[in-house]
Amino acid sequence: MQWLAHGFHGEMKYMATHGTRRARPAELVPGTVSVITARMDYLPRDTPLDDWQAVEFDRLTRPGEAIVSVYARGRDYHKVLRARLAKLAERIAEEVGPFGHRAFTDSAPVLEAELASRSGQGWRGKHTLVLDRNAGSMFFLGEIYVDMALPASEPVTAHCGSCSACIDVCPTKAIIAPYRLDARRCISYLTIEHGGPIPLELRPLMGNRIYGCDDCQLVCPWNKFAKKSALPDFDAREGLTGQGLASLFAWSEEDFLRFTQGSPIRRIGHERWLRNIAVALGNALRAGESGTAEALATRAAHPSELVREHVAWALAQRPARASAATPEQTAGSPYPAT
Repeated sequence: MQWLAHGFHGEMKYMATHGTRRARPAELVPGTVSVITARMDYLPRDTPLDDWQAVEFDRLTRPGEAIVSVYARGRDYHKVLRARLAKLAERIAEEVGPFGHRAFTDSAPVLEAELASRSGQGWRGKHTLVLDRNAGSMFFLGEIYVDMALPASEPVTAHCGSCSACIDVCPTKAIIAPYRLDARRCISYLTIEHGGPIPLELRPLMGNRIYGCDDCQLVCPWNKFAKKSALPDFDAREGLTGQGLASLFAWSEEDFLRFTQGSPIRRIGHERWLRNIAVALGNALRAGESGTAEALATRAAHPSELVREHVAWALAQRPARASAATPEQTAGSPYPAT
């Protein structure tokens, strides 16, 4: 409630809509007595576990490459996890008989991370995500609300210690204090949840991230223990890893809908997709990446005012001289002046 009172949820009005039902499961699903929590690893099966964090960080050094958050490179996790929770409920019913239940995965007013931490799935890290000593934080969470009493599992102790790596690495300083996130500054919020213009002061800090941001997880020491998914569903789709910004910017709306079918990315729509990439192209242009101005020019007269404004901003990021950028242009940029 304090978090909401500070406005840290930004435009996510649904965070406030349901009031105490988020924190009181029986108010959301009458008759609920216990909550079964679950987690599912999502690193793609071909992830090089010995240096996967370094591989992902290296993408930030290539300004012309589009970065999509790891979790969103495969199939929409909502569908995958919900189906598996439903199957789990069926198996429970085979053992105990019919019972009242309802499954959730990021789909209702449920305090997933808090339920997960209280039930022993991990502890809340300083970035607010759930961490496990043997799996890091690269997993999805889900719940089954049930109408039967089950013995409670014990929470685990926290193991962040004095580490502040996630706070220090955040490009936009969205983690304003340990365990406190201002979503309005978070790149994941800005590229996915936020519908309007991205604040001017935050655009240079977004680098080449076009959907989500993994930095606070990539830098976390516990994620050296992250696990690969056992499912092919979360393998990266062709075109969403290592793809050039200009190539993705050229997608028509039909292309966008085709290539994102069954993907969580589809929910932002083509307009926001172009908005996000325009910002990344502007940052690439400032870094001296060739071909970016030409790509941006193709959308300068786009029907959407939102897209046009971000394209105009991006084109204005061209360094005044080819050999050096001004201090104002490079301030806060994740890339060196060229």
